[in-house]
Amino acid sequence: MVSGRISFIGAGPGAADLITVRGARRIAEADIVVWAASLVAPECIQEHARPDAELVDSSRLTHEQAVEIYRRAERERLNVARVHSGDPSLWGAVQEQYDACARMALEVEIVPGVAAFSAAAASVGRELTVPEVAQSLVLTRLEGGKTPMPEGEKVREFAKHGTTMALFLSAARTGQLVEELRAGGYDDDTPVLVAYKVTWPDELMLRTTLGELEQTVKQHKLWRHTLFIVGKALTSGGTRSHLYHAGHFHTYRRADPAARRALRAERPSRRAKPAEPEPAEPEPGAVRDSDVAWWAVRDWQATARGAAKVAAHRSAARVDSAQPELFAEQDADAAPEQRPAPEREQVPERTAEPAAAQPEQAEPEQPAAEAEPKQAEPKQPEPEQSAAEQAAPKRTSPASTGTAKASTAKSAPKRRTTKAGEPKAAKSRSTAKGKRTSDER
Repeated sequence: MVSGRISFIGAGPGAADLITVRGARRIAEADIVVWAASLVAPECIQEHARPDAELVDSSRLTHEQAVEIYRRAERERLNVARVHSGDPSLWGAVQEQYDACARMALEVEIVPGVAAFSAAAASVGRELTVPEVAQSLVLTRLEGGKTPMPEGEKVREFAKHGTTMALFLSAARTGQLVEELRAGGYDDDTPVLVAYKVTWPDELMLRTTLGELEQTVKQHKLWRHTLFIVGKALTSGGTRSHLYHAGHFHTYRRADPAARRALRAERPSRRAKPAEPEPAEPEPGAVRDSDVAWWAVRDWQATARGAAKVAAHRSAARVDSAQPELFAEQDADAAPEQRPAPEREQVPERTAEPAAAQPEQAEPEQPAAEAEPKQAEPKQPEPEQSAAEQAAPKRTSPASTGTAKASTAKSAPKRRTTKAGEPKAAKSRSTAKGKRTSDER
């Protein structure tokens, strides 16, 4: 349940009649008025505050003491007007107070006020955003004061934009300010407006340049309540705004056809960009950037083609006609090892040597007879039949069949060192014999 109200009010630059209507109403409704006597004109409080209102000078308070007043307003359900100079949103230390009040059972609000830079521009009759001269405004202060500046928010960095700048809290270190503005790109003839206690009875407005700014400030002994406005918008006329041009139309006004045509005709000439210089022709023999890029692409393409050729060359067949037979021989070696052969496990090792001697003596002659028809004549049925007839009488016993298979696997590595064409025929014939023997069994 809300029991009171805290209003943070912007009193404006100093004059009592520059406070907003809402701000004046909140002061009139307040039970307690907390105001900065050194920054706000006394007339602003005297004209609007109630006669029975409690007035507190905030220049003698700490943050904790001010928060205690807000707690009292919470307990006693009071309305408090906390009056700041200018606008509370600019260097008013209002955020920490607002957050403290937001945690209480209080109604909290901020009433904006007229900023000092706006009052200074009005005093000299200047617009700070002149068309085609300056369309931006930088509000900042010089680093090195009581409150540290964040990284990247230095005056010289903002000055690089070359637009209008309003600098607060910097009069005590004018020499340093001038150096920062010069480092950012402002010339010594850049116009500067020195505004001291704007709208106060002892207001002082001085026009100078960046090169004479430090001397001007020292001459008038200015170090508090001083604001600097820097930029060409203080003197340049710029161009006519289109907002009220007869050729410009918007939601509430139609454009005059003749003025519209004249306005369109002015735009290309005014907004035309300067002609870019033609690129100079390269000297004879000089290497252009485009040539370097082209040859880089050529080198890359050549490298890619070379890599593809190497890969293709490695994968291609580079052996003699015996290579397919060697692969077939390896496949034949792997097949008997993967196929379960329980008969081989039951054969005693002592009978393997006599049985293995028979195929080694009889088999080498058979591939030679079969290899010649494959190379000379495509007719292969006769060698196949003769081979079957020779293999039939050898179906004698389980021991001879198992030992034939074992001898084939053991003798295969030795036969790989023989002539091309013989290993495949010898191995395939012995494997065929063993297979027919096991099948007939």
